[in-house]
Amino acid sequence: MARLARHYVPDQPQHVILQGLTGPAFLDEGDYLYFLVCLADAARVADLAVHAWVLMPDTVQLLVTPAYESSVAMAMQAVGRRYVEAFNRRHGRRGTVWRGEYRAIVIEPDRYFMLASQVIDQAPVRNRLVAEPGNYQWSSYTHHIGLRVDSFIKDHPLYRGLGNTPSERHQAYRDLGALPLDEREVDNLLQSTLNGWVLGSAAYCEWAAQTASRRLMPLLLRDRPPKVRTTRALAQVD
Repeated sequence: MARLARHYVPDQPQHVILQGLTGPAFLDEGDYLYFLVCLADAARVADLAVHAWVLMPDTVQLLVTPAYESSVAMAMQAVGRRYVEAFNRRHGRRGTVWRGEYRAIVIEPDRYFMLASQVIDQAPVRNRLVAEPGNYQWSSYTHHIGLRVDSFIKDHPLYRGLGNTPSERHQAYRDLGALPLDEREVDNLLQSTLNGWVLGSAAYCEWAAQTASRRLMPLLLRDRPPKVRTTRALAQVD
């Protein structure tokens, strides 16, 4: 099914996926560091709040809240152009690094925000890059448990609601990470992002559609649970 044009609902978070083309999008530490510089600069210019992030060899995932309709597009385009130019120059390559354009969806925050944050921070473990999320340098997990401060991250109210103090929030997030994720919910989130449809309860989807003044989910999927299937692209993200 064809994806709709990317959508925007004011003050609502979005899950974003950017995939490498045919090989690794990051070859060394300098690549990872430079991508983060590009992301921080682009987010500041586009007024995009970044809540969680992970950079893996062939995939980037972000959890963000745009301040206005073009925030995500402006930031991702700026990051893509700037990073690809530097990547090709550093490694003597040419052409694009990414497999098409980024994918993004609006998610219901109360139901999916913490899930998306955990999926992002736990992705290196799920992809067998490390045994523990705290052992992976290129994600926001250590920020969320208080071992590092990522200056470009803006903590979401739902994260701040995990505790009254930073130490309480850090421990609560660590405790969440120790719980097994619902595989159906993880697949649902990733598949929905790849397809570009809003993700939430029926009531939330209806509200989001009215707020955005456009249809945000397939008509055939309204009023029934989303079908979960494994795709080649999904397997590479997860």
